[in-house]
Amino acid sequence: MNRRRTPRSVSAEDLLNTLQNLTARARREVEFHQARVELAQALQRDMLPATLPALPGLQSAARYAPARHGLDIGGDWYDGFALADGALGFAVGDVQGHDVEAAAFMGQVRIAMRAIAGTASDPGEVMGRTNDLLLSVDSGLFATCTFLRLDPATWELHSARAGHVPCVWATVDGRSGVTEDPGGMPLGIQPREEYPVTRRTLDSDGAIVLLTDGVVEGPSLLIEDGLDRVRRLVAAHAGASAELLADEVLGAAELTGHEDDAAVLVLRHAAARRGPR
Repeated sequence: MNRRRTPRSVSAEDLLNTLQNLTARARREVEFHQARVELAQALQRDMLPATLPALPGLQSAARYAPARHGLDIGGDWYDGFALADGALGFAVGDVQGHDVEAAAFMGQVRIAMRAIAGTASDPGEVMGRTNDLLLSVDSGLFATCTFLRLDPATWELHSARAGHVPCVWATVDGRSGVTEDPGGMPLGIQPREEYPVTRRTLDSDGAIVLLTDGVVEGPSLLIEDGLDRVRRLVAAHAGASAELLADEVLGAAELTGHEDDAAVLVLRHAAARRGPR
């Protein structure tokens, strides 16, 4: 006759050892996650510019807010820099993902674009060459981006867009809109992609706002509605300083549900003034 063996009763010491092992494992996982968060935050902080360029008649300001989930860091970025010929370059972009890899890829995009913009004056060429360079790295990631080049002698703004959300603009005389400029594929997807260039002159006192989709899109907000909300906000504050306007626009990101990170870059400009500045 077969008899079942009675399982050995678990002692209090066994339970304590098991609990200690589980606690130690959980602590290691938390510490590992925290280390990745801190690394990503350091990458993001060090790769965003400490200052932005300005000119008589032009103020620039930017804001960044991290995502609320994942590593609480992502690949959104903004940039502004002076070029050798006296022009200014401005960019805003969004890398796929919210982790250390996305933050590192963001740095590659930003550095590549700066380097290429130093030798290519056409924003479409800057985008195309940046795109091909990123594809040669073969990281598997991609980025959307808008790049602007401002000529301070003519007050002309040349822009190119790589799958990115439109810019928003407004003037102090009451006009406003969303720039639906033609563009190309996001960076890092299609080799030898072409990026059309849009040219406009800043002939009125006003503001142009570059942003990422975390400002205008979320679980509770369609991107079209978000863009219109920001358009109305910028129109209402078109005469404000770049710093105040950047704060106001970033505040709009809270209304999206804000699961994504968000970046804002504001160019507050006077009317075009011809000749050397």
